[in-house]
Amino acid sequence: MRLAIAAILLGILSSVSHAATIIHAGRLIDGRGGPVQTEVSLVIDEGRITRIAKGYVQPQERDRLIKLVDKTVLPGLIDMHTHLMSQHSKDAYTERFFMDQADYALRSTVYARATLTAGFTTVRELGDNGVNSVALRKAITNGWTPGPRIFTAGKSLATTGGHADPTNSLRGDYRRDPSPVDGVINGADDARKAVRQRYKDGADLIKLTATGGVLSLAASGQNPQFTDEELHAVVSAARDYNMTVAVHAHGTEGIKRAILAGVDSIEHGTFMTDETIALMKEKGTWWVPTMMAGEWVAEKAKEPGYFPEIVRPKAAEIGPVIRATFARAYKAGVKIAFGTDSGVSPHGQNAREFELMVEGGMPPAEAIQTATLNAAKLLKIDDRLGTLEEKKLADVVAVEGNPLTDIKAMKNVVFVMKEGVVYKSP
Repeated sequence: MRLAIAAILLGILSSVSHAATIIHAGRLIDGRGGPVQTEVSLVIDEGRITRIAKGYVQPQERDRLIKLVDKTVLPGLIDMHTHLMSQHSKDAYTERFFMDQADYALRSTVYARATLTAGFTTVRELGDNGVNSVALRKAITNGWTPGPRIFTAGKSLATTGGHADPTNSLRGDYRRDPSPVDGVINGADDARKAVRQRYKDGADLIKLTATGGVLSLAASGQNPQFTDEELHAVVSAARDYNMTVAVHAHGTEGIKRAILAGVDSIEHGTFMTDETIALMKEKGTWWVPTMMAGEWVAEKAKEPGYFPEIVRPKAAEIGPVIRATFARAYKAGVKIAFGTDSGVSPHGQNAREFELMVEGGMPPAEAIQTATLNAAKLLKIDDRLGTLEEKKLADVVAVEGNPLTDIKAMKNVVFVMKEGVVYKSP
């Protein structure tokens, strides 16, 4: 009798624990580049997709049914260039004197939520104060706050006076000489120490600023800022720790040096020439264009007083150039992954990048794939994310309308699921 009761209880517990979630998708874009499928069911159990079936599978008694029969269902989107610690404003250059690390951390939870509910279930964080995104990643992983899955570079690497030198523009008595621990290097030994420090800090990858930047308080946004020796040392050390290397670069010489050093991706790439485009194709280097950041700063440059005067001409120049570069590089066949540089532009508006890609000549299906399969390949997580396939993690989003006929539909995300948990529902 006891065995019989135990068997019954075990059966009940088993059926409860394995209750599935079933999504009825009116249209399905699986991220693999094929045609849109219609009337498809996704069966999800314990955070993974266990079955994809043609037609609408009927749920069992304890199953949960989510009807998205008038929506387009896609894989969770991936933004390969975000900065969740901040969001640019007129106060951006002075707030560091008034905000503690705890202030930044708490504010970043708001930006993380906005990013997740915009459909981006995974992001690559490319530079902060060295601790914010690691702490935010922990908070999200532990369920303390909602947000996207984070892969972070921690503190970006720079050379003295370079784009990511944290002491730039400070008055003399604050302008100390930062070290590799602070992410500032001079020479190959410093480069190796800085990479190892990022590993110690808990970073997933390395980000370095190979050229000047638009928003830094310096005259040039294009000059090369790392030597060949330093770049090769960074890449070599990163490989020892199984880390990829993402490189901020606007100017041609800095882009070329980075590609030849063997980095994984070029971020921005504003002034790429045909020579550097050909070199990227030869080396298999990915490009993350971040066009919406260029568009945003160019618009803000029109507002008197918004940017410091040393920044304003750089910001005004970037927008039109990056869009022309995108058209050339896409036509030439460079590998492209989606990224926005959100934190320059407001968080949650990431989908604007899709529109800019399509305006630059990329078909909507390919634009979507840059934020799904392509991004997952660059992150080296395409075995578990980037497409809607059986056994992969259940990161699923849905939009109103059909983005293959109107890419603006990507702005209207009405459903977000990350690893089987629903965070937004119509």
